[in-house]
Amino acid sequence: MRVFNFNGGPAALPTPVLERVAAETLDWNGTGMSIMENSHRAKEVVAMAEETQADLLELLGLGADWKVLFCQGGASLQFAMIPLNFAQGAECDYLDTGLWSTKAYQEAQICGAKPHIAASSKGDDFTYIPSEFNYSKAPKYVYFTSNNTVRGTQWPTFPKKAPAPLISDMSSEFLSRPLDLTDFVLIHAGAQKNVGPAGLTIVLIKPEWANTGAKGLPHLLDYRTYIEHDSMFNTPPVFAIYVAGLVFKWLKNDIGGLGNIQKLNAAKAKALYEAIDQSGGFYQGTARKDSRSPMNVTFRLVNADLDKPFLEEAKKAGMVGLNGHRSVGGMRASLYNAVDMAAVKTLIDFMAEFQKKRG
Repeated sequence: MRVFNFNGGPAALPTPVLERVAAETLDWNGTGMSIMENSHRAKEVVAMAEETQADLLELLGLGADWKVLFCQGGASLQFAMIPLNFAQGAECDYLDTGLWSTKAYQEAQICGAKPHIAASSKGDDFTYIPSEFNYSKAPKYVYFTSNNTVRGTQWPTFPKKAPAPLISDMSSEFLSRPLDLTDFVLIHAGAQKNVGPAGLTIVLIKPEWANTGAKGLPHLLDYRTYIEHDSMFNTPPVFAIYVAGLVFKWLKNDIGGLGNIQKLNAAKAKALYEAIDQSGGFYQGTARKDSRSPMNVTFRLVNADLDKPFLEEAKKAGMVGLNGHRSVGGMRASLYNAVDMAAVKTLIDFMAEFQKKRG
């Protein structure tokens, strides 16, 4: 029996995509083999990867001045690759809003950059998105995490008038809303939230920016390698690329684009936040209302002793992944694109019944 999956990642995937993957497991595209058995050099696989790149650019409304790269190593490797390529010995600014931006800042320190915290919400336990900035005089780039999976906050609009190009980790909100990337030169996203299975990291980069990177880096740490070899310098995560391509087509053809998925996501988040706010304090949101994420809804029960029975009873009722990140505890419901309103309504009804019994 399928459960309602609220995991923060690896996360829920669209049912039509999973059904397509299952149907093609033994014979993909008439090759007589699974996609997992095909060579990444096979013409059918190369064509699939090219189509996946084109579909993504179309979804985002981007043109030839952007390049899609298929990388590995998750967002964590990007934390190092970015300063290695673009800020060795140079200043770069970081906007610190939680665990993953903190880790990115720490990696920049290791990689020979001179990172500077230009804004932070650490003083209030990362419950909000900063609105005041203390930028360096001439940073190479300004880096931030657009949606904070652990703390349940999201940048409602991206920073304006920054003194350098923007770079962002968008892993936990990627493809959940239209993006204005006017001020950006690079964004990256681990696939295991809204895109596909773990193992694939999508990087969108402007090639002219990549060409400003440091010389003499190991090949797989140099963005130019991925551009020059169309992400095929070594064997890429072919299966994950294939699933991502199916997700892109689901978003395009079944959902109707990022504008429509944004509306669906907003409705899901609104319903759940209202249930939390109207519980009389039995459930308490952890992020400030003006910074709340529609992707990751974080909350606590008024009595922490109820956490364990809440999770146990939710699992019995067919809902998994509601525990908060291990670093903060509490609860988290991740409402990624493939989590539908039926799942959210089931959770809301469960929360009301649990409060009735335990409140």
